[in-house]
Amino acid sequence: MFAAPNFLFAGGRNSASSIDYLVVAGGGGGGSGDGGGGGAGGFKSGSTSIAPSVTYTVTIGAGGTAVATGSGNNGGNSSLIGGAVSITSTGGGGGGGGAVGKNGGSGGGGAMGASGGSGTSGQGNDGGSNGGGGGGAGAVGADGEGGQGGAGASSSITGSVVYYGGGGGGSSTGYEGAGGIGGGGRGTAFGDGSLSPGTPNTGGGGGANRYSGSGGVNIGGSGVVIVRYSNVYSPAISVTGTYTYTVSGGYRIYKFTSSGSITF
Repeated sequence: MFAAPNFLFAGGRNSASSIDYLVVAGGGGGGSGDGGGGGAGGFKSGSTSIAPSVTYTVTIGAGGTAVATGSGNNGGNSSLIGGAVSITSTGGGGGGGGAVGKNGGSGGGGAMGASGGSGTSGQGNDGGSNGGGGGGAGAVGADGEGGQGGAGASSSITGSVVYYGGGGGGSSTGYEGAGGIGGGGRGTAFGDGSLSPGTPNTGGGGGANRYSGSGGVNIGGSGVVIVRYSNVYSPAISVTGTYTYTVSGGYRIYKFTSSGSITF
């Protein structure tokens, strides 16, 4: 993943010249009333060059909200931006409630009789139709009543294999779609009052809810941004926001769960 060490000295520091990144946007909210599941937040991963002493702004997209009756709202974008770096993942599409699923990083599932929303190329997949599941980062949402949310995509950037960006499950009378692996919420159909949000900091889509009165629990999961680089280089000069910092497997790893910044 890294070229041979290229030591850049800034004020006596040994600064990294490249990083690996994972940028996952917020998932879409689930639809209410024979609705479709929320689409997963867009998923981008890769490597990029960076410059010393440049501040990179980290934005964590919020999960899309859900309404008591109707379609869920799209999730917020997540990004890593600074200097020549501009990486943005698109928020997941809201699940349809009496309507088509919304377009997004992954598309929201469509309500009964309606099609799913479209995913964004390179970030996610389409939502299912007819009460289908929201699209996931790794697979489309399933069609049909209570369709399962699309599976998320895996990343080992933290040193362990973790799935992000699962689509929310759809719902209709008597049918509850499972959420996609990677934080997708389960569709709920029996009025049992159970929650069906996407898991926070995974970009999972919110599950659909057959009973419109509890639509507010169907929010999408918030996004996450993770960066890492070889630990032969110095720690970051400055980091803000809510984050965890670990050194593992030869890497310095910064995982952001709220918006902030990092300067290398």
